[in-house]
Amino acid sequence: MRDGEQTPGVSISPEQKFQIALKLDELGIDVIEAGFPAVSQGEVLAIKNIIKQGLRAEVCGLARAVKSDLDAAINSDLNYIHTFIATSDIHMKYKLKMTREQVLEKAIWAVEYSKKHGILVEFSAEDATRSDRSFLSQVFSAVALAGANRIDIPDTVGYATPEYIRQLVIDVVRPTGLPTSVHCHDDFGLAVANSLSGIVAGAECAHVTINGLGERAGNASLEEFVMGLQCLYGRKHNVKTELLYETSKFVANVMGVTVQPNKAIIGENAFGHESGIHTHGILNNPMTYEPISPELVGRKRWLQAGKHAGTHGINAMLETFGINPTEMELLEIVNRQKSLADMGKSISTTELLSIAGEVMHNSKFEEKFKLYDFHIVTGMNIIPTAVVRLNTEGKDLIASEIGVGPVDAALKAIQKIAGEMANIRIREYRLESITGGSDALAEVSVKVEDKNGGVVSSRKAGEDVVVASVQAMMEAVNKVMLQKVLHSKSQK
Repeated sequence: MRDGEQTPGVSISPEQKFQIALKLDELGIDVIEAGFPAVSQGEVLAIKNIIKQGLRAEVCGLARAVKSDLDAAINSDLNYIHTFIATSDIHMKYKLKMTREQVLEKAIWAVEYSKKHGILVEFSAEDATRSDRSFLSQVFSAVALAGANRIDIPDTVGYATPEYIRQLVIDVVRPTGLPTSVHCHDDFGLAVANSLSGIVAGAECAHVTINGLGERAGNASLEEFVMGLQCLYGRKHNVKTELLYETSKFVANVMGVTVQPNKAIIGENAFGHESGIHTHGILNNPMTYEPISPELVGRKRWLQAGKHAGTHGINAMLETFGINPTEMELLEIVNRQKSLADMGKSISTTELLSIAGEVMHNSKFEEKFKLYDFHIVTGMNIIPTAVVRLNTEGKDLIASEIGVGPVDAALKAIQKIAGEMANIRIREYRLESITGGSDALAEVSVKVEDKNGGVVSSRKAGEDVVVASVQAMMEAVNKVMLQKVLHSKSQK
């Protein structure tokens, strides 16, 4: 958690850090590095609050090999400290301005000082993978004799290869006999591969972050590491994998860092399929194009209309809404949506249903919710507030909500009304400008997800961003309700 917060541009409050720690403990993480106590009083407060919860996970804090850092960690009520000092020549010369002898002395002192206070100590040799091997071995052996409980090998600038990490772990574990961790950064995209290599070589722990957050290109991604460990190497762990996606989304929202769509395991597209060849295979046997079941990580597969989609995939999508076109109608629907896709448009769920309605001469699906009106109050020094009036089954329903902006407030108000019946959450919101200027035509894309993991996408364009957002949200909500009604009928 500490290194993840070091993502450039990210800063979280003590309360947010506390909430993330609870999520990590629920996920089954073994150790939570809660923070860097010497950074601020807020950091100390957050760490103390986390420790008070009596989590199943061990809680540790980071400290440089200097007295003020170690005292700050000790005064944070920690009984586990992760202390470090750089051992590479470039760091010693240009950052620390210390000799090897001074670094060695400082490393030993930091461990001994912490142990005198009854603290469990994990020692890291910062920039270990670019350090002279003989000096690195000397440092690790010395801190082991000084009483260190655990050793960590940081690949601080992501410079190592899996082969190098493997040998380095072997060379550290053999002489020290201590539990060893690997801490890998992703500058060359090898953080997960290096972490897995370290475990196979004998390391007992890997330092990872949710969504691979961290300095520069980030750290090893927890989700990718855990699933690689389990599925590729058959190793046991304590992580509840079915909570991976939920935890990923929570952290992404708190941190304000969007996960790239094609990210392994937790990216929005990780279990999405468009290609006709792929969807045909998936529908016959998911293992044809999915190495793991999406449910294993709290996900659900979804199919996408588009240029590469075929009749099998489109038919499967329509079936979820109770739409069963004839063979000729299906072919026409597929061709029409391909024509739209050839113009560079991604096809939303609502657009596909509109095409189906036109081809099958069923131009309108019953809308569960009708939007009557909404009002927004916003401005400087005013909390954006939305009041929305919907009608369902002849009844007017009114809700008000506040948000970080007018769109957020309006969509929250809609969710407040429709939530009990539709049970949805917004999975993705995207805004793009189609034309330039202050009166630009904006295009809003919304993806919503129901409690069963079903995803519906909708898109609207207009000069008023708020109006387009509300209209897109309403379309998506009504399509989710259409699915729900059909599912209820099929169960009966």
